[in-house]
Amino acid sequence: MKRATLLISIIISLSFFSNHLFSQEKDLGNWLMYFGTNRITDDWSIHSEIQYRNHTVAPINVEQLLLRTGANYHISKKAVVTVGYGFIGSYDYKSEQKAPESKEHRIFQQLILINKISRLKFEHRYRLEQRWVNSNYRNRIRYRLMAFLPLNKPTITKGTVFLGIYDEVFMNTKQTFFDRNRFYTALGYQFSKSTQLQVGYLYQRVNDFGKSYLQVGVVFNPDFRKEADN
Repeated sequence: MKRATLLISIIISLSFFSNHLFSQEKDLGNWLMYFGTNRITDDWSIHSEIQYRNHTVAPINVEQLLLRTGANYHISKKAVVTVGYGFIGSYDYKSEQKAPESKEHRIFQQLILINKISRLKFEHRYRLEQRWVNSNYRNRIRYRLMAFLPLNKPTITKGTVFLGIYDEVFMNTKQTFFDRNRFYTALGYQFSKSTQLQVGYLYQRVNDFGKSYLQVGVVFNPDFRKEADN
């Protein structure tokens, strides 16, 4: 346990140091996020998601508004497949327009696989995206590896403080193969079985441009099966 915590701490420290050295953008942005898995049957749930992304750390200069939903099929406790739709409106820095300069409609398919090694929980997310950005059609492939480490309990249950860390790579199928990379680390707290809060840091690199973001995320996973049984 001590070795795993030390290793993750070293990785985080090195990432912050390298980002400070090589980033060409010193401004700090902000992402406010909501994620929900709304369970309706033993096999099916509805994904709901809102991300309010800002150019600045104060949430007053919108960069993107992302709305995403989808249908999840739970193959098992360790495997979930999803088909969904997303809308992303993007705004230029200090834009005076009320409407986004860029609009994207997106269809996606994904597979999430979960495994555990001791106290560490790993989540592998594979995602395919079909994107209509204004009048241009694009395909993209994404892979994210995320790890969760409970700090005060053996597993993440009510009252658990935990560390979350991930790296995600984005790849295009045409033109420039490398699209972007995201590194994220956060401290989280599990309020209840359905409610979780994460506060963390994300560094995103797109080609030779890098930027850091403060992230605040709420996860709310209600289980409507219980209401149906009552």
